[in-house]
Amino acid sequence: MGWWPFGKKDPSKRPIINDPLLKDTRTWIGELRDLCEMNFDQPEEARRQIRQMQVEWKQAVDEGMLNAVNREALESRAFRLLTCTDEEWLGWLDNLEFWKPGWKPENVGADEA
Repeated sequence: MGWWPFGKKDPSKRPIINDPLLKDTRTWIGELRDLCEMNFDQPEEARRQIRQMQVEWKQAVDEGMLNAVNREALESRAFRLLTCTDEEWLGWLDNLEFWKPGWKPENVGADEA
């Protein structure tokens, strides 16, 4: 009797869950960082893909899958990455604080004061 209906599934055959409902801030930031790091030597290609991600973020907000505060944090990072020079590109990628949840641009306090 080798058949048992409650056997364990092979982990490699489990479906990958890519449900935006399950994504938290770290996941969204991680996806952005992974995209940038995969294209570290091709900033223009990364910028093109970041623009596509911005569309996805907008759709996620419209569908209630991403809140406005998290989108603003992602957009703030995307703005830095889209407007920096190629020399500054690697600096942003290597800046560990930039990729942490809760990061805020340094000049925000100066603008508000």
